[in-house]
Amino acid sequence: MELTNAKKKSFMAKAKTMGPAAIVTAAFIGPGTVTTASLAGAGYGYSLLWAMVFSVFATIILQEMSARLGIVTRMGLGEALREQFENPLMKYISIFLVISAIGIGCAAYETGNILGGALGLEAVTGVSMNVWGPIMGIGAFILLFTGSYKLIEKVLVGLVVLMSLVFITTAIVVRPDWGQILSGMFIPSVPKGSVFIVMALIGTTVVPYNLFLHSSAVQERWKDASGLGESRSDILISIILGGLITLSIIITASATFFTAGIGIESAGDMAKQLEPLLGPWAKYFFAFGLFSAGLSSSITAPLAAAYATSGALGWKKDLNDSKFRSVWMIVLIIGIVFSAIGLKPLSAIIFAQAANGVLLPIVAIFLLYVMNNKKRLGEYVNSSKVNILGGIVVLVAIGLGLRSILKVLGIM
Repeated sequence: MELTNAKKKSFMAKAKTMGPAAIVTAAFIGPGTVTTASLAGAGYGYSLLWAMVFSVFATIILQEMSARLGIVTRMGLGEALREQFENPLMKYISIFLVISAIGIGCAAYETGNILGGALGLEAVTGVSMNVWGPIMGIGAFILLFTGSYKLIEKVLVGLVVLMSLVFITTAIVVRPDWGQILSGMFIPSVPKGSVFIVMALIGTTVVPYNLFLHSSAVQERWKDASGLGESRSDILISIILGGLITLSIIITASATFFTAGIGIESAGDMAKQLEPLLGPWAKYFFAFGLFSAGLSSSITAPLAAAYATSGALGWKKDLNDSKFRSVWMIVLIIGIVFSAIGLKPLSAIIFAQAANGVLLPIVAIFLLYVMNNKKRLGEYVNSSKVNILGGIVVLVAIGLGLRSILKVLGIM
């Protein structure tokens, strides 16, 4: 009995370390994830669950490297890339990559994040998402403007816990086929027409800007290498929990729509169509989960853009710094304005996730390069095992990216 209690305490102690990696989870469980996972389950059943298992594995590997970089060197990935190259050309290429791919990419995501969350409120209230979008954006603005990292972290951890309760509970209630689930998780298959969705599932989970966000966020929590153990516990618990959320959405969509041959176009449709199957609470429950996903991501995308851009340009990484604030304000304002004018997010969300999957290998290669700098990391440099695992992630991501490009060009 004492041993059991010790284990329970040990797990609870580890759970209390949730923080920086939970921010990563809050970032990747956005409306894009909910929409992509809904379409994957409704269109292909349980057959694409393996893509999520790979995504969770890849995210843990890459985010552990990112966190270790931040804790040991006290530098974000943007800073590390800027200082890694002595060649001026390579230095400017890395800065351009960070600002264009991460800064502009976050701005593009922000509209989908805000409107995607607003879809949840529209499904419940009937009020247009173009009204709820700006309201959600203003809420994110107020929270970021407080300049309190601890407050932001607590809000995002809370949203992750709420999303877990919503989506995992829904998946259990629909009574899925657990045998088919296990098969889909561990036997990879790519049904005809599913390549784009596979890329989107990976792109919505293994998010390049999270590598920049995480390497900076860990510095707020841990001050030296003694925090590496807690950081790894944070990563394992938070990322696996995020993976379970996405798996639950795929399972729910598969059990309720794929088996019945019912098509859906969005996560908003999924929220509405669950009501006849699961009772009157379902629509509100699922819509609340979608709203939480939108709010969490509408906070983290501007924050990631600010950390990445400030690091790449050598600016101060302080939530109260005027330059830092100017970056997240621009990203957030773009999202608010586009949400107010009624930009349709659904197809854009899927395209952005797939594009993210193509961008991932580039950022991952840069990260692997930086993490093998023994002069900077000393004894905490990548081991051969981590390099092999990271290399596998990069190779799989490159293969899927090439296949997606060839598919778009009509070659495959």
